[in-house]
Amino acid sequence: MISKMKFKEAHDLVKDDLDRVIDGFHEIIEERSDFSEMQKMLEQILVGGKVLRPTLVFLTGGMLGGDKELLTKQAISCETMHIATLVHDDAIDSADLRRGRPTINSVYGVDLAVLLGDYLFATAGKYSAMNDNIRTLKLFTETLAIIAKGEIKQAFSSYVINQTYDEYIQRMAGKTSALFQLSTKSAAILSNASEDQINNIDKFAYYLGLAFQIVDDILDYTGSESDVGKPVGADLRQGTLTLPASMLMERYPDDNPVIEIFNHRDVEENIKKAVQMVRDSDIIEKCYAEAERFVNKALEYLYKLPDNKYRDGLEALSRYVIERRK
Repeated sequence: MISKMKFKEAHDLVKDDLDRVIDGFHEIIEERSDFSEMQKMLEQILVGGKVLRPTLVFLTGGMLGGDKELLTKQAISCETMHIATLVHDDAIDSADLRRGRPTINSVYGVDLAVLLGDYLFATAGKYSAMNDNIRTLKLFTETLAIIAKGEIKQAFSSYVINQTYDEYIQRMAGKTSALFQLSTKSAAILSNASEDQINNIDKFAYYLGLAFQIVDDILDYTGSESDVGKPVGADLRQGTLTLPASMLMERYPDDNPVIEIFNHRDVEENIKKAVQMVRDSDIIEKCYAEAERFVNKALEYLYKLPDNKYRDGLEALSRYVIERRK
């Protein structure tokens, strides 16, 4: 049966668990009380945010009867890894804003941002190792390798016009899906789930991650800087070909502002033009339809898992992915 649970209700199911993750972040910050400058850097990046990946950890663990103490350490690990990737991404992209606030690199410089990202990766690994589970620790290292490989591939594909849909999917899988899969699969392993259950939650997270990233790519065109916490058209500015831009290219293969941007001609003017062209077309609608297709695929695997309020919460989160606007 399809659940009618709303996202807020799903969030409320694990609110106390998420509070423990926030407490964990404060402990990470407090650990560096001997180094005030680093403590300020950690406060800047660890305070705030959506803690979506910990939500996936706790909803999955709740659905499968996992131990809260083990899940909390894993949730802190997953979110700290996610934050580390953001710090490195911002440094690579020379981004000035993240979640509406100055990035680490814009305040402290690229070198220190990279080093802070390294410290956060190490901290994430420490929390994963606290559970003394070799399988989740191995999954942690494999995920880190997948993300690093994905970032290298994205760097080589920057400003490349001729990219296929499959290449786009692979890029999303190595970026967003990988961390979603780490969050859910590790929670399932720690909950002593069966191999079928682990496989099903892994597939669920893979498709949910694809949907989430497509919506993120849509918001780069439809949102405002205050909504999404970064300048509109940021992907185009960085030479990243996402689904909306790809669809625009298909419709106007010759006279297209994306081509001009990727050839470094009148970049800001052409970004405005590309954003407006996408907004004035049905491209946004078609991208949302693709995201919904992936959510529905994710739910096919979710419905094979135990039917309880936590599964309802995962379903509500999945539907929220294609409803969100920031």
